[in-house]
Amino acid sequence: MKKLKIRQSVVFTALLLVLVVFIGFVEKKGAKRSYHGLSVKVRGISDVYFVEEDEIRTMLLKEFPVLSEGEKLENIQLRNLEEKVESHPFVKNAEVYNDLKGEVMVAIDQYRPIARITRPLAADGYISSEGMILPTSSHYTSRVLIINGSQADELLAAKDLRKDHQDLLDLIDYIDDSEFWNAQIASLEVDRNGNVKMYQQVGRQIIEFGKPVDIKEKFEKINLFYEEIIPEKGWDAYTRVNVEFKDQIICE
Repeated sequence: MKKLKIRQSVVFTALLLVLVVFIGFVEKKGAKRSYHGLSVKVRGISDVYFVEEDEIRTMLLKEFPVLSEGEKLENIQLRNLEEKVESHPFVKNAEVYNDLKGEVMVAIDQYRPIARITRPLAADGYISSEGMILPTSSHYTSRVLIINGSQADELLAAKDLRKDHQDLLDLIDYIDDSEFWNAQIASLEVDRNGNVKMYQQVGRQIIEFGKPVDIKEKFEKINLFYEEIIPEKGWDAYTRVNVEFKDQIICE
């Protein structure tokens, strides 16, 4: 038994040594490889095209002259390339690496906008699914929920809604996650106190939601309005629906 353990130890040590030598050989060989091109791939998100592959490729080739045919790969600082790509406002994450052919590969994940904050006299901005505030793009406009009202300036200045506006972000997420509500709710008006009014794609009723709390319960009341009150009274019977208060639906 003791001899068997010794033999196993010797075999393991030998294999480990072979592995170390192999890794060293690969690294040495890799260090001598030359650059042979740049490939940029933006991982797809349905209907989101804010990051263009040609734009990223052109930016990197302009900013990093070292990306030239025949240059040694060891002279190309991949981390610097990653940091430059991630400076793009719509890039969530970037991975830069070499393949065995000497090509520098750039893989990009982009932010997904779920709402757009609009202001009549100033620039708009998007809200990402993570709650980050993003600028608009000259290349592409995303059809998403519109957020407006007197709190718009404050929201755009927040940069990250998770810090001080998580309740509103929860409401936007709830609408975004629902196929029906995402299609039905066109915009949210948010006043300085954080009270929300909803405007619909179909129907002239303004839904007074109040603070973005008790979200599921309030939407159940809105569902009740659609399923029971509208069929009985008709679409044009009311112009205002208030679900702000517990266990109440106020229709006027």
